Amino acid sequence: MTLLIFLRRKLSLTGTKLGCAEGGCGACTVMVSRFNPHHNQIIHHAVNACLAPLCSLHHCAVTTVEGIGSVASKLHPVQERIAKAHGSQCGFCTPGIVMSMYALLRNSPQPSMQDMEEAFQGNLCRCTGYRPILEGYKTFAKEGGCCRSRRKGNGCQQLFDPSEFMPLDPTQEIIFPPELISLGKQPPRSLRFIGERVLWIQPSSLNELLELKAVYPAAKLVVGNTEVGIEMKFKNLLYPVILAPAYIQELSSIQYTENGIEFGASVTLTMLGKKLHEEVNKLPNYRTEVFQAILEQLRWFAGQQIRNVAAIGGNIMTASPISDLNPVFMAAGCKLTLTSKEGKRALQMDDKFFSGYRKTALKPEEILLSIEIPYTKKGQYFSAFKQSTRKEDDIATITCGMNVVFQQGSNIVKDIKLSYGGIAPTTVLATATCNRLIGRWGEELMEDACSSLAEEMTLSPSAPGGMVTYRRTLAISLFFKFYLTVQHKLAQMSVYMCVYVKPNYASAIELFHVDSPTSVQLYQAVPPGQSTDDMVGRPIMHLSALKQATGEAVYCDDIPQYENGLYLALVTSTKAHAYIKSIETDDAMAVPGVVTFVSAKDLPGSNKTGPAVCDETVFADNKVTCVGHIVGAIVADTQAHAQTAAKAVKISYEEIQPVIITIQDAITNQSFYQPVRTIEKGDLAKGFHESDNILEGEIHIGGQDHFYLETNCTLAVPQGEDGEMELFVSTQSASKTQALVAKALGVPASHIVCRVKRMGGGFGGKESRSTILSTVVAVAAHKVKRPVRCMLDRDEDMLVSGGRHPFFGRYKVGFKKNGKVMALDVTYYSNVGNSMDLSLSIMERALFHMDNCYNIPHIRGTGYMCKTNLPSNTAFRGFGGPQGMMVSESWISDVALCCGVPAEQVREINLYKQGEYTPFNQCLDQFTIDRCWKECVNISDFHQRKARVELQHRWTKRGLSIVPTKFGISFTAIFLNQAGALVHLYTDGSVLLTHGGTEMGQGLHTKMIQVASKTLGIPTSKIHISETSTNTVPNTSPTAASASSDLNGMAVYNACQTLLQRLDPYKARNPKGSWEDWVKAAYFDRVNLSANGFYRTPDLGYDFETNSGHPFNYFSYGVAVSEVEIDCLTGSHKNLHTSIVMDVGKSLNPALDIGQVEGAFMQGVGLFTLEELRYSPQGYLYTRGPGMYKIPAFGDIPTELKVSLLRDAPNEKAIFSSKAVGEPPLFLAASVFYAIKDAITAARAESGLSGPFRLDSPATPERIRNACEDKFTKLVWTYTPWDVRV
Repeated sequence: MTLLIFLRRKLSLTGTKLGCAEGGCGACTVMVSRFNPHHNQIIHHAVNACLAPLCSLHHCAVTTVEGIGSVASKLHPVQERIAKAHGSQCGFCTPGIVMSMYALLRNSPQPSMQDMEEAFQGNLCRCTGYRPILEGYKTFAKEGGCCRSRRKGNGCQQLFDPSEFMPLDPTQEIIFPPELISLGKQPPRSLRFIGERVLWIQPSSLNELLELKAVYPAAKLVVGNTEVGIEMKFKNLLYPVILAPAYIQELSSIQYTENGIEFGASVTLTMLGKKLHEEVNKLPNYRTEVFQAILEQLRWFAGQQIRNVAAIGGNIMTASPISDLNPVFMAAGCKLTLTSKEGKRALQMDDKFFSGYRKTALKPEEILLSIEIPYTKKGQYFSAFKQSTRKEDDIATITCGMNVVFQQGSNIVKDIKLSYGGIAPTTVLATATCNRLIGRWGEELMEDACSSLAEEMTLSPSAPGGMVTYRRTLAISLFFKFYLTVQHKLAQMSVYMCVYVKPNYASAIELFHVDSPTSVQLYQAVPPGQSTDDMVGRPIMHLSALKQATGEAVYCDDIPQYENGLYLALVTSTKAHAYIKSIETDDAMAVPGVVTFVSAKDLPGSNKTGPAVCDETVFADNKVTCVGHIVGAIVADTQAHAQTAAKAVKISYEEIQPVIITIQDAITNQSFYQPVRTIEKGDLAKGFHESDNILEGEIHIGGQDHFYLETNCTLAVPQGEDGEMELFVSTQSASKTQALVAKALGVPASHIVCRVKRMGGGFGGKESRSTILSTVVAVAAHKVKRPVRCMLDRDEDMLVSGGRHPFFGRYKVGFKKNGKVMALDVTYYSNVGNSMDLSLSIMERALFHMDNCYNIPHIRGTGYMCKTNLPSNTAFRGFGGPQGMMVSESWISDVALCCGVPAEQVREINLYKQGEYTPFNQCLDQFTIDRCWKECVNISDFHQRKARVELQHRWTKRGLSIVPTKFGISFTAIFLNQAGALVHLYTDGSVLLTHGGTEMGQGLHTKMIQVASKTLGIPTSKIHISETSTNTVPNTSPTAASASSDLNGMAVYNACQTLLQRLDPYKARNPKGSWEDWVKAAYFDRVNLSANGFYRTPDLGYDFETNSGHPFNYFSYGVAVSEVEIDCLTGSHKNLHTSIVMDVGKSLNPALDIGQVEGAFMQGVGLFTLEELRYSPQGYLYTRGPGMYKIPAFGDIPTELKVSLLRDAPNEKAIFSSKAVGEPPLFLAASVFYAIKDAITAARAESGLSGPFRLDSPATPERIRNACEDKFTKLVWTYTPWDVRV
């Protein structure tokens, strides 16, 4: 049992959240404290509760988010500051971030910004964009407080007042229990814990450990459980005996030797780093080259929570081929001491130590006792490199350690070792290359070494992990970096014949470094004289933020367990396209605690389901059409039993051909859903005839997982009569959930109540796909007549729930010599998956946005929906709009490169003007793109940046881009543009407000309370929203399309106006009375103090046949400027600057709106530069958790970020002149993508390449490096990939 399960299920401390179960997101962070008797001190560490075995915490104190403060009693400053700085939106990640910060402060009450950034490397947030979290916590730091950024008179408007914060008083923290100190001083005792399947033994001495290893040679030694825990959870491996040596002195000791420092195998990576830092600060530089290389690797090794518990010995013995440290140890020739009952022996860590994939030279009964890390000598130079998709907390694409020793005072190589991880099934030495380099150095050596490495460092075309061309190129590029680094050091030492590195090459030897971020937020303050009770337009805090920061906010899986409640686990298909021949459940039913297996035959109603078209099933019946297709479910007394049993269900298949995975597969097989949509305006033939140039191009835009921190979750409670059932669901679509559950159960919708308190993020992923889980859980609850719950594990959620549609765009564009576009013919293909879901509406929105902000006289767009054997893709923030606009910016970029004109000039010359018409014939009134563009150019210092960008180095290039966006606001399905609200006034004057929208972190409930407060003329403190439920407001539309504030706000306004009219007579009779007086008077006069409101958006409707009507109520506009820097040798990039100007009308709440702009932008940064869903050719998803799927982290935010809400731009078509804000800003992250493309263009020019080139999205390090063609890429030939682009 892990600490997380114990906290949540046994102690009902639900503030600590489950986000991924693999230590990759930080939602489960707690502080573990223990007394170290050898150093006589108390150690506080942030750890991942999802990985920490309960057995490992003997004599430890555990502090959770509930333990440091609460809304009910007293907040801790860490909780207060993240909430009041607007750093909590959905709030699911907040307790983990709070505890990471709390643990840091316990160790360092006034940390540096670098300390803080390192502390958050193991925490992810999907909502905020990170900036407000850092802003709030910067107030704790030595260099804290406001950034005081002042440019061109634009002062930073603070969204919160730091002077209101409680001071931090370290003397008031919880004390470490004195009894644990006493127990810690006693002689260690051996412990045994016997579980259902595992025996856990914690030996008290080295001798006992060796005796146990002799008895149990296959036993795993576990210190931090960061590897074994994941193997048992996700690889279904079972280790019946686990030995825990963390408290054995010999394995935890650190000793100085003549040649270096000897670290016990149980020393944690945090302790390793601390000790090496001390030595680097003490010793001369030439003695610590290896130490510095290890410290550089540790900077990027997992997150702080992992480093705090993971042991150096575990890292070695795991024998991972992509280990961050093993190449360093191998290149340094570290000495390993092994021991067993038979005695000790020493081994040098060389190319014979790893005998095969995940195998070492140790005998079964041996253990690793220690590793000696050597000092370096004069004339010895050492470097280590790690390249990964994301810099922070990411597994390596390739790692290496490089060690060269010169004959004294010369540049003649005496010895050289080049060790690589990520090139073979084991960590390897480039032996042949090293042998060729002995006795040489210089330019000729470098050229020979690169050619030799290209021959020696080969990879199979189907090598796991893929990216074969990139990995082989990196092996050469990183050696070149090492060569330059050594050359630079030799020149500094005035070694004979060694010249300094060329100035334009110098940037290649700099270590990766990102400055601490700064930010500016600009918005329109409320007018003077606005009532202090009128909160509309003020930056007030999210009303649940404090509860979220203390862990008191209740999410679906936090609801207390029912006494007879059960747990459900899904049984899913392992084939992409096959008939089900048989399902064997005997082994599963034999697992303790299992109650039943549920499948299609258990449905009392219809197995047909779907949000728009019922073209899918609740359970697969006879046939599966994707990997992850739900075949059945196991119901058991605990989640662990249910999951164990689900893995024991055996399904036999008969595979069907073809298996269609990619868009190209679908095109080849003509596998499309109908209809094919087209929008056309003007005369294409005429437009191309009038053009000076015509070019054709393509771009592929990859999909994206929603990665909401709270996975899909449902609790179904049968009510015992008339088929009634109550559902607690994490969904954006309460009414659709109600309807589809009713259909599956064969009862009227009125018998089903669906309740939504809040979600831990949604982003469209819980608009329709949440129903696939809700219906399964409801059917199971109906069958067993008991409450059933299921919260999907991250890997299950990513497998079954689909994501953003991958798109492929083909275009033909005609344009004048100055870049003015005359004609465009564009075709979109989307990878829909195995059911339609909402894909037609998504394709329609892509077509509605094919012009982005550009007026093209002659245009045609066609959209094909590809039917494939993947889980159905679905709604995702932007809903097809970003894909449509991304293709637009691709052809704009190509036109600019073809004309030799700056891209910003081509964009500006093609921008719409006020009163012009879109391709779907809607007039652009209240058009503000020109204002946004000018302000963005101004606040970003665009022209000065442009001049600086052009001052370049050979191997480091900067790029700059400005990108606009125009986003239509309304559901394109007209009937969804309606909303209801219900408002109750109680006799004490309090107000209970309910509306049709759901809260997923965007602050909808907060805004609705602001609207009601302003309308009723009462303080927000008198108004409460409890939940969204189908028995209060029926037939609700999904909370989606960015329209929820518009729709529900008007419905709330309507209901409040009705109540005000009823109260008017009592106000007139008693004008000096209070709100409470008027409400009571109305009550005693028997007036109805409950009202429902309703709103429907007027004047909407569009006909594809005639290309006429108004699909949108209005448009939201924005412009962003981004500057990036790329490393041409590795493909890494840094986001240096972003300025955003967003038209949100008259903001209802600037803090929430700026939070939405920044959060959407960072989600877009993920879409366009980081996040890549990788599938096998058979349709198996490889990227099923934060270990392989990388969303942006704290270190990915722009170093300088400016966000300005356009002033004096009221929108008469929405509540209180506001505008929608949830989706429109996401596409502005394309400015980062095209800044990268601008930088690549400069790199290609160095190799004599010019003109348009294809760069697909996302612009990962692999794509960036491969596009920067140079002499190194030419040494490597391409291969058939391991994965396919869907």
